[in-house]
Amino acid sequence: MRTRNIIAVLLGLMIWSLPGYAQSKLPLSMNEAISTGLKNSKTLRIADSKVKQSKARLFEINTNKYAWLKFSGTYTRLSSVDPAIIDMHIPGVPAFNISPSILDNYSLKLSAVQPLFTGFKLSAGSDAAEFTWKATEADYNKEREDLVFTIRTSYWNLFKAIEMKKLLDENVQQVQAHVNDAKNMMNNGMVTNNDVLKLEVQLSDIKYKQVDAANGVRLAVIALNNALGIPLSTGTQITETAGLPRAGYDNLDQLLDNSYSKRAELKAAEYRIKTGEAGVTAAEAGWYPQVALVGNYNYARPNQRIFPTKDEFTGTWDASVSVSFDIWDWNSRSHQTEQAEMQLLQAKDGLSVVKDAITLEVTQNFLNMNQAKERIAISELAKQQAEDNYRMTTDKFKQGLALSSELIDAEVAWLQAKTNYTTALVDYELAVARLQKSAAETSF
Repeated sequence: MRTRNIIAVLLGLMIWSLPGYAQSKLPLSMNEAISTGLKNSKTLRIADSKVKQSKARLFEINTNKYAWLKFSGTYTRLSSVDPAIIDMHIPGVPAFNISPSILDNYSLKLSAVQPLFTGFKLSAGSDAAEFTWKATEADYNKEREDLVFTIRTSYWNLFKAIEMKKLLDENVQQVQAHVNDAKNMMNNGMVTNNDVLKLEVQLSDIKYKQVDAANGVRLAVIALNNALGIPLSTGTQITETAGLPRAGYDNLDQLLDNSYSKRAELKAAEYRIKTGEAGVTAAEAGWYPQVALVGNYNYARPNQRIFPTKDEFTGTWDASVSVSFDIWDWNSRSHQTEQAEMQLLQAKDGLSVVKDAITLEVTQNFLNMNQAKERIAISELAKQQAEDNYRMTTDKFKQGLALSSELIDAEVAWLQAKTNYTTALVDYELAVARLQKSAAETSF
């Protein structure tokens, strides 16, 4: 344990000594910290790009519902062949060429296809893409909630580290004063040299913890800066303090109902069920005929529909209704439908798993928050008792009525009680943050 602490201290000192470290000061409230983190998060930008990608995919699939136009053009050079000449061998009737050899061929074609009936495949594909887009939006919201929680946690951990350092700074001053008093009392023959040594050992131990606490503050600042997406060397300062328990969050059933209606994971799971249902419909489309309206306009030189063939551009058009149906495909449609049905089943079971996990999470966080609230009251009472005991023991020591060991015990108990109280306050804030996240009660 001692080796690990030394390594932590050295690491903190190395980081703190880096050029430019903590040169810039950035005081932040909780809301300002969250706003900064949301603005700088690369994870959120990735999630947002996935939302836009899914939306673009929806628009792409919807274009399949409408007629599309296609233009093509070709040029072909033919080898020379003898022309088709008819000679009636009738006096006065000349021979004539019914198929002249035209070596340069040009063809321009404009085609239009409008799907009329696809066995509901297009509408199902559009629905699936839309629900996938909405599920991706829900995933983005979950990433956002996770980031907010991470920032809240880092913020309060920094507050805790700062308070721990303040306590140790105060304790060092108190113990140093006791050492000075003990030396004066030893000169007057009121205490022994051993009593002074005990207090000096206590002072050294507190100073060691003080260095460790300073290192903890630096590491907590780095952790918060990392969550905010700002340079790690920024001297971030927090402006809020942990307070006493506040009203609210006392109805578990209401918290559960709120989480069921608002949790992003549940919304995403519900949309994926709808995506699965649309996927089954799309797979079953293969059992229906595919009907489309097709139109073409040909502008060619020569145009093969013109007889006799002429070496000139001529336009013609055609329109048709196309019907296709797969009579036998080795049961491929059945296998596709079965795959889609299994994916739907997985999505439904996934929703049930997510809901059970949320129920457990909210219940645990609700109980932990109430436990943290009770610990505040208990630790506050213990702090008051330790302060009273420390004050009385200090007075007795100065009067020579208490041993140095008793004073040391009172100091240790005082420090532990104040540490427990600060920890209880921060643990309550963290418990509230966890409950807010799990019950989708966050107001940011």
